[in-house]
Amino acid sequence: MSLQVADAPERTSLLRFRTKGHLGQQYPLVGCPFLAYATSPLGDARAIEIFSAPITCSRLSWAYSPGWMRDIVLLVSVAISRVTLTSRESSYRKRVVDRELEDLLSAVGAVVIEGPRACGKTATARQVAASEVLLDVDLDARRAVQIDPRLVLEGPTPRLIDEWQTEPATWNHIRRSVDDRGTPGQFILTGSAVPADDVTRHTGAGRISRLRMRTMSLYETGHSNGAISLERLFGAGDPSCPDPGLSLLDLAERTAVGGWPGLLGRGTAESLRAIRGYLDEIRRLDITRMERTRRDPEKVGRLLRSLARNVSTYAAATTLARDSGGPEGALDDDTVREYLGVLERLMVVEDQPAWSPHLRSRSVLRSGPKRHFVDPSLAAASLRATPERLLADLNLFGLLFESLVVRDLRVYSQAMDARVMQYRDSTGLEVDIIIEVADGRWGAFEVKLGSGLIDEGAAGLLKFRSRIDTSRCGDPAVLGVIVGTGYGYRRPDGVAVVPVGALKP
Repeated sequence: MSLQVADAPERTSLLRFRTKGHLGQQYPLVGCPFLAYATSPLGDARAIEIFSAPITCSRLSWAYSPGWMRDIVLLVSVAISRVTLTSRESSYRKRVVDRELEDLLSAVGAVVIEGPRACGKTATARQVAASEVLLDVDLDARRAVQIDPRLVLEGPTPRLIDEWQTEPATWNHIRRSVDDRGTPGQFILTGSAVPADDVTRHTGAGRISRLRMRTMSLYETGHSNGAISLERLFGAGDPSCPDPGLSLLDLAERTAVGGWPGLLGRGTAESLRAIRGYLDEIRRLDITRMERTRRDPEKVGRLLRSLARNVSTYAAATTLARDSGGPEGALDDDTVREYLGVLERLMVVEDQPAWSPHLRSRSVLRSGPKRHFVDPSLAAASLRATPERLLADLNLFGLLFESLVVRDLRVYSQAMDARVMQYRDSTGLEVDIIIEVADGRWGAFEVKLGSGLIDEGAAGLLKFRSRIDTSRCGDPAVLGVIVGTGYGYRRPDGVAVVPVGALKP
């Protein structure tokens, strides 16, 4: 990434500094001598300030506060120049949502990219943004919002408004600006938390579209070779492929480390520490910040551990309350529901809803959701589970592997305008994943870590198909068993066997 300041002296310089034990990286600056750069625990790095006035390191002092990413204070007076990106970051890995973002920008005035903190929203938005304002770190911009929110909206379009929810007053002004300008592709908003409903009471319907972004799938991190397309499977595509070569240890590492862009290329031990730090910030700071009410970090931590033990299950809030108890007894059910609501708004958890098809049988559908974190690494970190521990506890590994597959299929399905759900009825019949496309097509998948369970998964899928009223729901476009290792092929009964290391959108 290079940054250019208009009318600045033509020279290139570097500045590197240390922040809370995390070293900033060096970037060349064209026509601008100094870049202050900070890195968060999960590697979500960004420029803090860019200065056009020549200064020396000896004249700089730094002060820190608990919100260190936004509260780095310069104790010298310098002239600040606004900058524009002149080239894209060469290290950027293509994301499945890239195309979705471009399509939405061509159709609506503004796009809100929502996703968990450090999933790569800002980097993705920067691939198409012509200018930006970073509201979580730009103190001048936040002061401007207090005076007149319209001030931060001026700039080449699409204009990126990063972490817009830190200044909710911007929402209605963006909506009004979209109306006044009357052309698509004006703004990209990014946010890692969903504000209270009253903030967005003027919905922006028809003007502003939302785009959900998640952590990286195996295909995006380069751990899937993409030999089998999910979209082609729905078109009766051939699932045949060689073994993609992922071992159980590889899968355990990808489950424990997750799909965080900032951790790509880092060692496993370092990544696990970073994810635990991420969770610690959530339980100590983020929940309280969202609710503006003091919450007990120990209780939040116990709930996170309970959720981790119950990943890929139908655990009710009452079950989680009992399981999260401490010396004072079980947590209150309503307290657990409140915490779950906040964790959902923070995009830390993302439950898997139930599918409600028409049935031939008298079975009664169950409507409860399955529990999932947005990334399986958060469940592993809550339990302090290393890849080696997952290999030693295949039951836990199997549940977290299912959650990894759900994460990946959510990424791939969204690209084909589809939803990821699950099925359970009163007889105990369950199907791990149902994918329903907007045009009415649907498919069903079982997830099995080991290839020795393929027959069991296929039998369950065939039994499930026999219960569906296909005259009203249509025949399934695909039935498949997604496995951790092995080859891709179609069985004589028509069920596809798909290794997760071969999947792509």
